Amino acid sequence: MNHRKVFHDSVVELPEQPGVTPSGLKVNAAKPEQGNEEMTLSFSLAIPQQAHDELEAAVARGQVVPLKDLNTKYAVAETEVDPLVNWLKTQGYTIIRVGQDRTSVFVRAKVSQIEKSLGVQMVRVTKNGITYTAARNAPSLPADIANSVHAIVGLQPFRHAHKHSRLVTPRNRHGLDGKASAGVTPAPNIANAPPYLVSEIVKAYNADQLTLTGKGQTIAILIDTVPADSDLQAFWQRNNLPVSLTQVEKINVNGGVLPAVEGEETLDVEWSSGVAPAANVRVYASGSLQFADLDNALDKILSDLEAEPGMRQLSVSLGLGDTFMPAGEVRTQHQKFLRLAAAGVNVFVSSGDAGSNPDNTGHGSGGPLQAEYSSSDSAVIGVGGTSLVLNPAGSVSDETGWPDGGGGKSAFFQRPVWQTGPGVPAGTQRLVPDVSLAADPNQGAFIFLNGQPQQIGGTSWSAPVWAGFCALINEARIAANKPALGFLNPQIYPLAGSAPFRDIVAGSNGAFDAGSGYDMVTGIGVPNIAELIKALLQ
Repeated sequence: MNHRKVFHDSVVELPEQPGVTPSGLKVNAAKPEQGNEEMTLSFSLAIPQQAHDELEAAVARGQVVPLKDLNTKYAVAETEVDPLVNWLKTQGYTIIRVGQDRTSVFVRAKVSQIEKSLGVQMVRVTKNGITYTAARNAPSLPADIANSVHAIVGLQPFRHAHKHSRLVTPRNRHGLDGKASAGVTPAPNIANAPPYLVSEIVKAYNADQLTLTGKGQTIAILIDTVPADSDLQAFWQRNNLPVSLTQVEKINVNGGVLPAVEGEETLDVEWSSGVAPAANVRVYASGSLQFADLDNALDKILSDLEAEPGMRQLSVSLGLGDTFMPAGEVRTQHQKFLRLAAAGVNVFVSSGDAGSNPDNTGHGSGGPLQAEYSSSDSAVIGVGGTSLVLNPAGSVSDETGWPDGGGGKSAFFQRPVWQTGPGVPAGTQRLVPDVSLAADPNQGAFIFLNGQPQQIGGTSWSAPVWAGFCALINEARIAANKPALGFLNPQIYPLAGSAPFRDIVAGSNGAFDAGSGYDMVTGIGVPNIAELIKALLQ
């Protein structure tokens, strides 16, 4: 056999013998008929190191790189990707698409073909009652075609992202279980009491006196499926919002059958469009929460930027604890988030709903001390959560760190140069979150879901609201004859402790406490949008 390059950090190797792993996975032998199953994979290629370093430096300064340069100067050479594509075809793979910048090749193949071509043994893995076909050992490629390949994603589908929303149900009204079914109908709406309406949240963060509506801006949503039109219309009507279905475009990235409506997709679209009612919303439905499918959706967003110049904000309410992430997948997604940030797209990622110690379900505590990826990526804005209480007049009565808001130290990323200021502890790791907003489901948001008014929360609420606010900021900048924002974090950390941000000084998410200055519960705090816009127009 020719020399092969092995991708050890694209999987977590499983034991050779069937049984239960230390992490609780149940491993069994695969049956011959499972060789006919199909899997979707992505082969991730790295741009040259010097080009990567230049992009990192540009993003850290908040600079925007022209799309033409991203797809030429900062792309993978055709001479690197073509041999890989040709080899995959000879091995029986169907090429789904090659990224515009050639950093990803998305393919589909039978399990038997994958086993033979990548040198892996497929087994059956059961996690949380669901059984998957997955690679037991690390994949490899012939060395002569693998020079720029730095990860093979999708071989272990039991490792996938989780949603960060929590619906208040009769069963969990006083102890949320994270399930988005059997929702409870909220009590008759009382002004400035949960479930909060859009106008109440907009006022709480001082965006109610603005004449901004998000006009000219597009908000992208990354999620697995799309909301029901009737729910969106009912939400807009209840909130007296002049939004129409023509402003929402649904992109089925893979073209397959999409999962049923569950709540996350509805929350994201209703609240981002509610905050920026004149903006357009593009829902990129990945079809699943498998990382290869999410990567494909991110690639699609990148490829659409030229035709959608106003798409300068993206909301992602998904995550998985750092310790459960394969390093190869983190490298793959970071390259995409870095390119989005370089293109001037601010990506708002929810920090998680299980406090400082999330387990591998994304909703339960009891895991190791860790941040959640992808909020811990250095090229995104990690959005934490607060518990917001309004007084009868609509002013903020109390706001503290939400006990289940995610936060912590990244296992993968070094401290960015911009992450400095009062309260930032000594150390070398990237810290999460950067900012925060209302998230507590018990002080939750109004949504319309499955034909019913319901109450919901989680950092999945705070992220799309921040994306909506970003659309307002970009509208204001363009109206002032300024370019749209570059990467937001380098611009807002210097504003910590001043008028654009209200420091949250109470609350804990387990291992970390909110306090004066930066903290790993609420970041630099919650925004005063009117003041933040003033500061960002300077």
